[in-house]
Amino acid sequence: MATAPAKNDIAGAFKDAGFWALVALGLFLPLIGFRAVQDIHNELTLETRWPLLFAFVAIVAAGRLLHNLLIAPWRERRRVAARAAVGAPHWSARLGSVLAPLFIGFALAYPAIAVWLAGAGGAVKWIDNFGIQILIYVMLGFGLNIVVGLAGLLDLGYVAFYAVGAYSYALLAQTFGFSFFMLLPVAGILAAFWGMMLGFPVLRLRGDYLAIVTLAFGEIIRLVLINWVPVTNGYAGIASIPRPTFFGIPFNASDEGFAAVFGLPLSPIYRLVFLYYIILALALLNSFVTVRLRRLPVGRAWEALREDEIACRSLGINTTNTKLTAFAIGAGFGGFAGAFFAARQGFISPESFTFMESATILSIVVLGGMGSQIGVAIAAIAMIGGTEALRELDVLKEVFGNDFDPTQYRMLLFGFAMVLIMVVRPRGLIAAREASVHLAARKKISGALVREGRG
Repeated sequence: MATAPAKNDIAGAFKDAGFWALVALGLFLPLIGFRAVQDIHNELTLETRWPLLFAFVAIVAAGRLLHNLLIAPWRERRRVAARAAVGAPHWSARLGSVLAPLFIGFALAYPAIAVWLAGAGGAVKWIDNFGIQILIYVMLGFGLNIVVGLAGLLDLGYVAFYAVGAYSYALLAQTFGFSFFMLLPVAGILAAFWGMMLGFPVLRLRGDYLAIVTLAFGEIIRLVLINWVPVTNGYAGIASIPRPTFFGIPFNASDEGFAAVFGLPLSPIYRLVFLYYIILALALLNSFVTVRLRRLPVGRAWEALREDEIACRSLGINTTNTKLTAFAIGAGFGGFAGAFFAARQGFISPESFTFMESATILSIVVLGGMGSQIGVAIAAIAMIGGTEALRELDVLKEVFGNDFDPTQYRMLLFGFAMVLIMVVRPRGLIAAREASVHLAARKKISGALVREGRG
């Protein structure tokens, strides 16, 4: 039974909330309290936004007070209960098996639901900006989850493999005229090759040194794309990239287009639904392969490497091959996502493959729970879908004023949400990290099988 906090605890909670309110005031004062605008004389003037500033400060103070009075005692009670129930299965260990079929079923029916609720015209935005965009990051999160979540190798340059896959498809499709489905495995293989190229120099590196080298590798790839102008066209990018076709039938307005062949009204919804199911199939294939690999010796070697590399070496596991396979397979999945991205956009440039993309993908893996497939999917939906949803929240202008633009503060709000999740769930949304293969119950050995004569 919960007990009421003591008076000293309440006073301390209010003091702590006041302290963080002052910290928030100092941080938000130059960022939110003032805004530089141009007047009619084309001169910069400072405008004050005190209501918006005090609203942010009040939110921080109220959140800290709520944490001190309710969340912190609740977490302490959970910690005590967890120590008392050692050996009991964690609830998050069973959550994945419950949510996975629900997510797959909803994902399969999502285009039909979007068309039913918003109509063919209104569903274009929901299928493209939400469905396809989220699934691309789910695919990237699954790939990086092999490197970071399973093998424990911190990779800050994963966007490089994303770029390799995109440019491989764009250049080969324009030069040789091959179709999307022919070049998709080629893009994955080339990205996996570059993953192995990255793996060789970092075999002896761990921790911060590994992160720095992978970050440098991502920047090297981006600079090569910028400066190798005869091949990549530099900052101008590559345009008119061939798009996927439905068994040779293009999605255009010609007489040979998809709508004309099947006698349907002309609409972009057909191409988007086709692309949606392509990336959904790739994401499901990625997840299936990852789950199967975890049960194989190479998957168990990844998990052993993640837990303790020295113990992994002492068990006779070849850490060189283990790291290279993790980098190669994870990079290959990133190459698949890059090829799909290029086919979907029809245009790519180095600006699409900056460090912020790597940071976003890594955030998805860490927030979802390293090693958890369903956790990565939930984090991708929350981060990417939430970012897109903030574009539609014009209702916030009624709270913070007509000058409030939610798109300017979406990263600030999600940064605050990430900090909150890391405080409440430091190991991610799905924090259970169990071995892929383990004994269901402890068994005794017959005395005839041991030299001492006892089991």
